[in-house]
Amino acid sequence: MNSMKYGLNEGPMVKGNGYKPPNLHRWGPGVRDVYALHYIVSGRGYLKTGQAVHPVETGESFMIFPQTEVYYYPDPQDPWAYCWIEFSGAETLRLLAMIHISPDQPVVTAAPQDFRAMFDQVKGYQQEPYARERSDAALHLLLSYYMEYYPSEQASLKKDYVGSAKAYIESNYWKSSLSVLDVVEYVSIERSYLFRLFKKETGTSISGYLTTVRIRRASELLAESRLSVKSLSYSVGYHDPLYFSKIFKKVTSYTPSQYRKVYREGTLILPPADGGRG
Repeated sequence: MNSMKYGLNEGPMVKGNGYKPPNLHRWGPGVRDVYALHYIVSGRGYLKTGQAVHPVETGESFMIFPQTEVYYYPDPQDPWAYCWIEFSGAETLRLLAMIHISPDQPVVTAAPQDFRAMFDQVKGYQQEPYARERSDAALHLLLSYYMEYYPSEQASLKKDYVGSAKAYIESNYWKSSLSVLDVVEYVSIERSYLFRLFKKETGTSISGYLTTVRIRRASELLAESRLSVKSLSYSVGYHDPLYFSKIFKKVTSYTPSQYRKVYREGTLILPPADGGRG
């Protein structure tokens, strides 16, 4: 059973991958439940979305978007070979918004470097947690190059202030002194503007997100470790165990001790993940 993750974005997480050597294999028309990024190693082919037919050749990439009807097939005179990665996760949409790729424009031109080796670093679904983390990290790295080489207009015009704020919180939540002002100073934009952006994108305040991150991590430690409540509260940024227990119960409806007990018994029932909103 997984420990809870109160409202945190997930992904992108690898669901599958592979390599298709040159042949006349076709797919579709049909839809997928995941994102599927394809990189053309050699040859040529075609991707049809709606009424548009997009030619694709060596070094170029195309993306299949969830629930978007597609049909793709090789050029019979020069059939393509390609590698592909399937992934999903709520965070995926935010990352792809920074890449100049969309259901209407699903193809990008050849990059300044060969992506084949980077695709090979991303493995399909792995049983071992450490292997999944490595594969997901390799996917993040690969997507970062797509962000660099194919920046969207949105990414070119403005920084990802909310993403920076979230990353800073997730790296520093364990500090009891961490404040909203610290986050604002790190991002380096006007405070009220960041507040509005953050609320619009996440549905919660900066302080609410900090609470979410801390309680998420606390729930993981309760489930996976034997730390005392006092040690655990220190580990997630609360130096007053009584105050920590009060916040934890407000968010989860359980005291820390109750949460650990019902988690291990397999009877954990979680409330809606909005306890950290503010």
